[in-house]
Amino acid sequence: MKETAPTSRLRCAVYTRKSSEEGLDMEFNSLDAQRESCEAYVASQRAEGWVCMRERYDDGGYSGGTLDRPGLKALLEDVEAGLVDVIVVYKIDRLSRSLMDFAKLVEVFDRNNVTFVSVTQAFNTTTSMGRLTLNILLSFAQFEREVTGERIRDKFAASRAKGMWMGGFVPMGYDVVDRKLVINEAEAATVRHMFQRFVELGSATLLTRELVAKGTLNKRGKPIDKGFLYKLFRNRLYIGEAVHKGTSYPGEHRAIIDQPLWDAVHAILQESPRQRAANTRTQTPAMLKGLIFTDRGIAMTPTVTKKGSRHYRYYTSMDAIRNRACEGRDGFVRLNAGMVETAVVQHIRSLLRTPEITVRAVENARRTDPDMDEQDVVSALAGFDSLWESLFPAEQARIARLLIERVTVSADGLAVDLRTEGLGSVIREMVTPKQELAA
Repeated sequence: MKETAPTSRLRCAVYTRKSSEEGLDMEFNSLDAQRESCEAYVASQRAEGWVCMRERYDDGGYSGGTLDRPGLKALLEDVEAGLVDVIVVYKIDRLSRSLMDFAKLVEVFDRNNVTFVSVTQAFNTTTSMGRLTLNILLSFAQFEREVTGERIRDKFAASRAKGMWMGGFVPMGYDVVDRKLVINEAEAATVRHMFQRFVELGSATLLTRELVAKGTLNKRGKPIDKGFLYKLFRNRLYIGEAVHKGTSYPGEHRAIIDQPLWDAVHAILQESPRQRAANTRTQTPAMLKGLIFTDRGIAMTPTVTKKGSRHYRYYTSMDAIRNRACEGRDGFVRLNAGMVETAVVQHIRSLLRTPEITVRAVENARRTDPDMDEQDVVSALAGFDSLWESLFPAEQARIARLLIERVTVSADGLAVDLRTEGLGSVIREMVTPKQELAA
């Protein structure tokens, strides 16, 4: 008896998924096994006009609890484009484990007249009984997923209570060897330095500037910022503890920071950020100490006043401090330190751009280093602005003392006398690191 040819051709798309990436590098993996079963099922329906599409819709290493999967997205795009008639999977939970997500998928399939078929769970989504069967199966799939999640969370909590490392981003100062945290001595030394310097400086802002100026990088090779420091200082992993949902347990790993240093850091962190900032301002070295004078030659010394919780820095005339009357109308009593220092730095930047200072800088640099290249000096002067911004206050004060001979303030403004021999020293400091890097 002659077979009747099918009246229509049904394009079948095979979708496969595996939650973990384990075994995907094998020559024949789980995705291949699923596809083979689905293709065999499609071949068995050849009499109904079923034809397997060549396109592959595979998601290896993706959870069924989300629709954010590249293979599934490509499949849905082809469904919307009218390129698919039947979707074939090995098991319904390969497509989704979420009842809500599956309802969305079925809605898309119905809108585009696409039938959904499971090889191991025979049903038809176009009938009410098929939908009931699907919902029952999906409910069990979601239940299985939730129970599995609970088991994993319970196992994770029990492992953390034993102090075990349970994966995740490896913190700076440690490496993972055989699923255990092992101290990386080079990084651990940097971590200890950060804790110790924070106790000395009392400011994450100053410490960040210092670390950036030194070129210190975090575990991912990026410059240190304040957010990184605060996370570092609050990570109890560094005192040998494992934390799970706010509860600390003794860890299997060795501590990098001892308890007294940890306590000292957290005593500072308990202060309000505003109070720490005020303390930092009072400890900021006066950049122009010993360099600033009035136009009559009277030295102006750094002073600090306090109003409430705020501190204010000034340069005050020694006449005023010693209760001597300021002679003449141009006598200065007190100047805002921040405004004066900013004006002096701007003045220095302007001077460094002049041809005369450039020539002097080249001459002074070559006195100690005859091989100094003129172009290197010019480049160093051009990069002074970025260098200055990267320095922390103590370094800025040191550079100022190298560059400034004297600052004179008067009613007409201020005058800055540069130390050309100091300019040569600064140029050498700026050029040498670049030469070492090039070498």
